[in-house]
Amino acid sequence: MTAESDRLERTIGIVLRAGVTISSICLATGLALTMAGTADAADLLLRAGVMILLATPVARVIISIVEYIREHDWTFVVLTAIVLMELMASAVAALVFNRRV
Repeated sequence: MTAESDRLERTIGIVLRAGVTISSICLATGLALTMAGTADAADLLLRAGVMILLATPVARVIISIVEYIREHDWTFVVLTAIVLMELMASAVAALVFNRRV
């Protein structure tokens, strides 16, 4: 492995761990508040936890694009950008089909 790929793997690992950790804390706290009867704060934390968990893979893809640009690896920039567009299209389609837009 090269130094660039090592850096990319470390950065992605940090982002994934942070996303899952923060999401888990929000979800656990929201669950505890739900059981304690504090609905408004609990709802906010539960929604935040789910959104952070869903955003974590998107952040990974964005970081990959940035690192591939730094490495001038244009093939992977294009391929990863396509993956990002597919993720965004899925989110938009989910919103449209649920009539939220």
